[in-house]
Amino acid sequence: MAEENTIIARVLASPLDVDKAAWNALLARQAHPTPFMRHEYLAALHESGSATPRTGWTPRFMTLWDGEELAAACPLYLKEHSYGEYVFDWAWANAYEQHRVPYYPKAVIAVPFTPVPGSRLLARDTALRTLLVQAVTQWCEEEGISSVHVLFAADDDVQTSASQGLMLRHTVQFHWKNVAPTLPAAQGSLPPEGALHASGRPFESFDDFLSSLSQDKRKKIRQERRRVAEAGVTFRWARGADIRAEDWEFFYRCYERTYLEHGNPPYLTRAFFAAIAAHMPEAWLLFVAERDGKPIATSLIAIGAYDSWASGQNDSKMVAYGRYWGALERVDCLHFEACYYQPLAWCIDHGVVRFEGGAQGEHKMARALLPVQTTSSHWLAHPAFAEAVERFLEREGQGVNAYMESLNDRLPFRQGT
Repeated sequence: MAEENTIIARVLASPLDVDKAAWNALLARQAHPTPFMRHEYLAALHESGSATPRTGWTPRFMTLWDGEELAAACPLYLKEHSYGEYVFDWAWANAYEQHRVPYYPKAVIAVPFTPVPGSRLLARDTALRTLLVQAVTQWCEEEGISSVHVLFAADDDVQTSASQGLMLRHTVQFHWKNVAPTLPAAQGSLPPEGALHASGRPFESFDDFLSSLSQDKRKKIRQERRRVAEAGVTFRWARGADIRAEDWEFFYRCYERTYLEHGNPPYLTRAFFAAIAAHMPEAWLLFVAERDGKPIATSLIAIGAYDSWASGQNDSKMVAYGRYWGALERVDCLHFEACYYQPLAWCIDHGVVRFEGGAQGEHKMARALLPVQTTSSHWLAHPAFAEAVERFLEREGQGVNAYMESLNDRLPFRQGT
């Protein structure tokens, strides 16, 4: 690194080569830390065999050092495929193949199998974040890597990437906010759908939340919940160390079954969940559906109660992340109850400010998970392909903007004050 003689770049072959305390301290300084960027989570992915060279995720963590202090770092993986990323570039890979230009291996700066937006380029300041991007692209050029992809990046990462010439790509997710919407008083007529604004008041109860929705959405949710209740299904929840070992075991049975029913083995191993249960238990909330005293389904939610120097995030500003679910029995509407209604009710009762529902899923809007734009950034070494992708992203971006506008024109809230 010629720009600063005191800064040394090191590429590490395993997350285990980075000191846990140093990594987590650097993460805590970022504006948008999440539990999924914690050293414990990344180490569990590696040690459990979930994200390793055998599964197509070869770690090459980029780190910058100021003497003995970790000054910047990012989770960098070399990929031989595009599975488990949730920002889809198969068309790009096919175009490379048609022109007999290798696309793989490519480099991704991401949390494997985890489409949750958050800080990816960990750095003490903007200058070091810039050096980190430069170090990654320079190393990839030297190693003959086709491209770099920073997935589900935080705003600071996006701004730094753009300043270094990386191309931006936008996708849409659906998030719920614990804020009761109101409609400003109208003069003569109601404003159009989508003119809602937040009053700043959190919901007082699930019924309070339902009262904010339009009549048809309210009716639909009540019908879905009634079907589950009439099927004799009840729920219990446990958080952190209160989640029993047998509950973790039952969760994995459900999770594995659901993947296998769709014709694929699960991305994450039983050992992975054992590791996160042991090393970061406070980050997990488990819902268990029972019928006739027997468990039949589960959903696992992550809780981000991570102190951040930059944003002041703490327990009073918890964020919940819908992650995994599975069932051993089929019950009408059980998925909606386990993955949305039970978690939302818990979030309201515990003052959680936001529930992120994961990748894709326009059906989530009917449950008041609203569209938000997520961003990734991309660097391609081949000039001609980079130019073609830039044109593609411009057209795609226009389509995403139009899609966002159409979604915002049909928000699920009732009109009137």
